[in-house]
This record gives sequence, C-alpha cells and structure tokens, in this order.
Amino acid sequence: MWRRAATAALALGAGAGGAAIAYSDDPSATLKICAHLPPRLLRDAATAATIAFDYQYSLWGLDPGTPAWVSAKHDAHLRSANRLQELCFRNGGIYIKLGQHIAQLEYVVPEEYVQTMRASMLKRCPVSSYEQVCRVFGKDMGESPETVFVEFDPVPLASASLAQVHAARTHDGQKVAVKVQHDHLTDTSVIDIATVGLIVNTLHYIFPSFDYRWLVDEIRESAPKELDFLNEAKNSEKCVQNFRRLSPHIAGSIYVPKVYWTLSSSRILTMEFMDAKEVTDVKGIKELGIRPVDVSNLVSKAFSEMIFKHGFVHCDPHAANMMIRPLPQDSKKTFGWRRPQLILLDHGLYKELDYATRISYASLWKALVFADEKSIKENSVKLGAGEDLHALFAGVLTMRPWKSVIDPAVDHLVLDGSSNDRSELQMYASLYFPQISELLRRLPRVILLMLKTNDCLRSVNHALVSEKES
Repeated sequence: MWRRAATAALALGAGAGGAAIAYSDDPSATLKICAHLPPRLLRDAATAATIAFDYQYSLWGLDPGTPAWVSAKHDAHLRSANRLQELCFRNGGIYIKLGQHIAQLEYVVPEEYVQTMRASMLKRCPVSSYEQVCRVFGKDMGESPETVFVEFDPVPLASASLAQVHAARTHDGQKVAVKVQHDHLTDTSVIDIATVGLIVNTLHYIFPSFDYRWLVDEIRESAPKELDFLNEAKNSEKCVQNFRRLSPHIAGSIYVPKVYWTLSSSRILTMEFMDAKEVTDVKGIKELGIRPVDVSNLVSKAFSEMIFKHGFVHCDPHAANMMIRPLPQDSKKTFGWRRPQLILLDHGLYKELDYATRISYASLWKALVFADEKSIKENSVKLGAGEDLHALFAGVLTMRPWKSVIDPAVDHLVLDGSSNDRSELQMYASLYFPQISELLRRLPRVILLMLKTNDCLRSVNHALVSEKES
C-alpha cells in the first residue's frame, strides 16, 4: 500500500513540477524552485504516513464510543493537528491557506485541528524580505518601490498567506496601502496544490471516512483567482456597484478602498490607506463612539444583502478583512452613539449564487427560524444535502443539535457561547465525523463556501455581542 502511495507521490510531483515550469513566466527560476520539490514531497509523505499510523495504532483494539476510544482519538487528533501545522509552516504558500481554511471550519473538521490552526495560521504568516519585495516590483513594474512611490516603508504593516501590506505615499501625496504578493508564489502554487492533494488523497485511501478532497478542489479553483490582484480589484469595484445599485439603503454604510490602477499589477495592488479599527476591536470601536451591537447588526445586514440579493458574496470575512470607522459626515447619533461604516478588505475570494440557489438558501433559513421541519428537509435536499443528511446539514448551518433546530421556542437558534454549548457541539462533531465528511463531499462547493462564510460571520458577531453582554 505504501509503495503504491510513494509511486503516486513521485508521479504527481514530477507532473506538477513539469507543469509549473512549462507555464511559468520565469522557467529558470521555477526550475530552481522545483529542485526543492523532492524534500517537500518527502515531508508530505512522512507527515501523511505518521498521521495515518498514529490513528491506526492509537485506536487499535478500542471499541468506538467508549471513554478510552474517545480519549485516544482526541490525543491522536491533537498530535496530528500539530504535525499538519508544522508542515504548513515549513512549506508555506498554499499550505498556509489550507491551514487557514481548516481554522475557519469549526465543528466541520475535528475541534483539535480547528483550534490548533486558529491559534497560529492567522497570526504567524510568512514575511517576505525587502529584497524579495523589490524583486516583485522589478518584474511587475520595471522599477523599485522607491521610484514608483515617493515614500515606501520597507517594514510591512501586516503579512498574510499570499501577500503582505506596506504603507507608501504616491507622488501626488496620497497615503496608500500596497499589497505585494510573496515572490514566486504563482509558480510554487501548482506544486503546492498537487502535494496537498497527495496528503488528502493518501489519508482518504487509508481512511475512507476521511474525505476532504473537496477542500483540495476548492483551493485548486480559488487559488489562481486569489493570486491575481487585478481580479481582486475588479471584485472590489463590483461589490461597491452592487451595493449602490441593488442596496442603496445601506450603500453609504459600506466602504471599499479605492484602487490605484496605474500603480497595480497582477501581483501588486495599491489601495487607499484606511485609518480604522479592526471589526473585533471592541475597545477601539467604543473609543470611536460606536456601539459594538450596531457593528454586529451592520455586518449581518451587509452580508445578507450580498448573499440573498446580490448573489456575489465575499467569502473570506474573517476579522482581519473588515474594519470599522464612524460614518463620515454623519451628524445623526443614537443615544449619543455614532453610526458605523463597514470597510471591506481582501476581495480575492468571491462566489456567485444563482437565483435558484439564493431562493432555496433563503427558504432554508426561514424554515430554520420558524422550526419548520418539512421545509428544512425540502430546501436542504434542493441545496444538495440529500434526504438522509438534511438534519445534519441544518445542524452544521446553525451550530445546534437537531432537537434544538426544531424546537418551537423563539430563541431555539441562539448560541450563548457557554462551555456547555461548546462541549455539546464538539461531542456531536466527533460522533458524526464520517457523516459530516460525506455531507461535505456531497454539497456543491458554492454551498461549502457559504458554510465557511457563515462560520466567519458567526465568530465576528460572537466577539462583538459577547463583549456587549459581558
């Protein structure tokens, strides 16, 4: 079995390396990158094998569901999550993106993986050296950052999985934020996606119930779009136009930084600099004279408009991609509080929802709110969950067990964030892991991204509302 996996790994690696060189803008540089492919494949294979053997031998001879089995499985999850985290950091690039995807899939993948990735992947992203930044500028703009801008801070303000952001000033005096892609990422991404696929496919081969091939398919589809910053710029302008055209009642409360097209390329994005607070910075938001609950309401309204009316949805709304400032030129106050304006950042990942999907998704949420069991099943089936997994789909969407989903009480969907709530959800996630895996395999990818978006928004709103209640 392992000989077959190794042979597949070598063939996959060779194919990925050949494709990367053939389609690269800089074949010689890519050839150098591909020289690092064998050690990456060895790391991947070693990690996949170690994780597989850990699960096999940790659970050997234990009866599923017993306290000993639960404890052994928890420990195996934790060890494996740490191994996967280490692999993501060592390989970088798309692997960091994989870790971030996992961090945002609470109760969809084992809790140990989510918490391990969440504690690190959004805070410990790779940082490119200034020499690498200059190399990207040289290739894309034909000049150094100091020539393109009158001022350019070599120390990044922030770094993410695919790029980092620098403060700069244009020759006409405008302060801007310059997003610079990590060097050679477009070349290594082909290899990275192939090797990530190797890990997932190997684990699925050994453990058929572990089927997260959909996650690799999603990264394979979304990565090229996220790596094209001109596509991101177009998405940002379309987002603004949709609010102005389809949601004029809320358009003034939504802001997207202006793009400087002449100072941008597929790997460099120059935008208006935003002086605002991160959406979950409750203390900072209050200091601006804004109520956190008003921010929570605005975030919910904005994404409801995108999902149910625009059909063009920002699918990466974690806290670092949303900022808050007081609504400019607004004299109105509610009991002394100022009205917020939501600033949306990072427009690389959008999904389009067709009319039929929007109607079914809206109908499902209506059914969930009114605990209408028949309608929940009907619309879950329309969205791809199937008759046998409609109850699980409702639970994943609401983060509530089925008995709470169909409870007629007004507050049946309210999550109070207590330890009892979390323990119950973790227990269900562990108990129904194979069924959850099958559900995710079955659902259309656009619905999978809605689940991710839903989880991101829930996390942001929980941070705002729980602070209010405390």
